[in-house]
Amino acid sequence: MAKDIYFVGGSKGGVGKSMVAVALLDYLLEKREDVILIESDTSNPDVWKTYHGATKAELINMDEADGWIAFVNICDSHPECPIVVNSASRNNVGVNAYGATLNSSISELKRRLVTFWVINRQRDSLELLKEYLETMTATEVHALRNAHWGEERKFELYNSSKLRTQIESRGGRSLTFPDLADRVADDLNRTRMSIAIGLKELPLGNRAELGRWRTEVGKVFSSVIS
Repeated sequence: MAKDIYFVGGSKGGVGKSMVAVALLDYLLEKREDVILIESDTSNPDVWKTYHGATKAELINMDEADGWIAFVNICDSHPECPIVVNSASRNNVGVNAYGATLNSSISELKRRLVTFWVINRQRDSLELLKEYLETMTATEVHALRNAHWGEERKFELYNSSKLRTQIESRGGRSLTFPDLADRVADDLNRTRMSIAIGLKELPLGNRAELGRWRTEVGKVFSSVIS
């Protein structure tokens, strides 16, 4: 079977999609995977700018049909490579219009489509996730409570929701994505520095915090990535 496709979603700005995508790329690269990054946030391609020199990376506009066609063709041409998609903040528009292109191709691609959906504590995070689930029927979805917005118990809307029950009944997990100290996250974002480079070049205290966070992130991903 071909390697998995990982779709990092959230459909709104500021929930932490880019940080999750960066962490996922780092995790897979540390496993010596030959990863392909699909950056669909073409207006602000932070993840592409950080990782295009470290792995194969493509900028694709997934607001239009041609972008989804190109995406599926890349998946088909490189079955040996796991694919990481960093979605744009508006991604539900493209998913609703053209997601069927991927849905209908998954069985022929012989790949699993795994979605990491990043949520904060607001209701619109859940509404956008519900909309995504209705469209992307061929995906395994894991909800990531971004701990930047508080500890797990504070995600009351999600924790007690029917949506959580739906996700877990489909084989998904409800996970908490660890928070990284702001000063370290800001350094990475400002310099477009990968996690691997940050662990070599940042000041000692920053490196220690980044290493702690990387270990915790690894525990999250290893619980759902074979």
